[in-house]
Amino acid sequence: MGLPRVTVVGGGLAGCECALALAARGIPVELREMRPETMSPAHHTGHLAELVCSNSLKATRIDSAAGLLKAELERMGSALLSCAREAAVPAGGALAVDRERFSAAVEARIASEPLIEVVRDEVTSIPLAPAVIAAGPLCAPALAEDIRQRVGGSSLAFFDAAAPIVDASTVDRDVLFAQSRYEDQGAGDYLNAPFNREEYERFIDELVAADRVVQKDFERGDLFQACQPVEEIARTGRDALRFGALKPVGLTDPRTGHRPWAAVQLRAENREGTAYNLVGFQTNLTWPEQRRVFRLIPGLEQAKFFRYGVMHRNTFVDAPHALDPTFAIPGTGVRLAGQICGTEGYVEAIASGLLAALQTHAELAGMPPVALPRTGALGSLVAYATDPATEGYQPMHVNFGLVPPLSDGRRRSKRDRYAAYSERALADLDAYIASRPDIWGAAGLG
Repeated sequence: MGLPRVTVVGGGLAGCECALALAARGIPVELREMRPETMSPAHHTGHLAELVCSNSLKATRIDSAAGLLKAELERMGSALLSCAREAAVPAGGALAVDRERFSAAVEARIASEPLIEVVRDEVTSIPLAPAVIAAGPLCAPALAEDIRQRVGGSSLAFFDAAAPIVDASTVDRDVLFAQSRYEDQGAGDYLNAPFNREEYERFIDELVAADRVVQKDFERGDLFQACQPVEEIARTGRDALRFGALKPVGLTDPRTGHRPWAAVQLRAENREGTAYNLVGFQTNLTWPEQRRVFRLIPGLEQAKFFRYGVMHRNTFVDAPHALDPTFAIPGTGVRLAGQICGTEGYVEAIASGLLAALQTHAELAGMPPVALPRTGALGSLVAYATDPATEGYQPMHVNFGLVPPLSDGRRRSKRDRYAAYSERALADLDAYIASRPDIWGAAGLG
């Protein structure tokens, strides 16, 4: 007798990864997605696995937490990471994707899986177990309220923002130059818009004075740190952006032969290079103000916008105190996955969806739950997000601040220490996967 059908709510990154991982283990899935019948405040299409904010899945270097997480997911058999590789666009040391090709690749995988049925409708209450809710931080209000009632207490909230995208044919290539930091001019994966000091200071003045959609000065708790609107960062200090997203280090303006005062980097949205997003330019400005202020960036004076930046309210549950160590609502057979748990970031959402599938499979088959090594990028994030001692829980990316320190007592540079973290993590994960053929052998892995 086969395992029962699992309902997966949400066709984003976590939900699609979860559905594919369950189907790979012979478990039938009903994947529920409300779009396009009911749209969210931030999505633009009805496609599965639509990337709402940036098109970057962050660094690939193994001595970074983001790179380590990708290496872990490859070992764990992630389907969506494979789709991202297929849809990759040049982005220096990062994995960035063509949004449309990425969604198409995921949809093709889903459509080719006979055990997955996609149902397009809005889920307004927690479905019967077994189920995984991967409805994302823009979970529909009725379902969000049912979750809040079930877990007790209040859901938490923060504001998130997305960056604008410009038409590449409308930027001034006599001003913008191609270069990745510390690489030769003309050979880089980014376009750079160089400011002199006068241009930068005028831009900052107009940026902080511009009209906003949400008319408030945000407190730190209102904003997820990695997605703060560019104008909020500028308010913290005149040089905040020049030492942050607009830092000019490693760049040389070919018109002057010198490093610019500041520089905006533009990253390709697709392989053809017809659209670019403004890196680090999440924003809450009104659309007319975005058009006016962002055209003050050198080389963007005549820029046309394929998409303006948007800001929206996100919700997530207090996972350390509302969920069990497998991210399940205690005693229900229903678990949460993705950003609604506060595991923030695209690849983190993919990882959370995969882990939800593994935990659901283990529970249905009567096997011990999955306990990833605490030394890994994902294992340490899960430990943080499910530890009742975690107070003031906020959305969290993977980072090396969550992993246990090295025990050999050696003094290392930061890069060498991070590389050692990754080496230890992958060795521990390989050993764990080898010890659980019940989990990974069922999908032809391990």
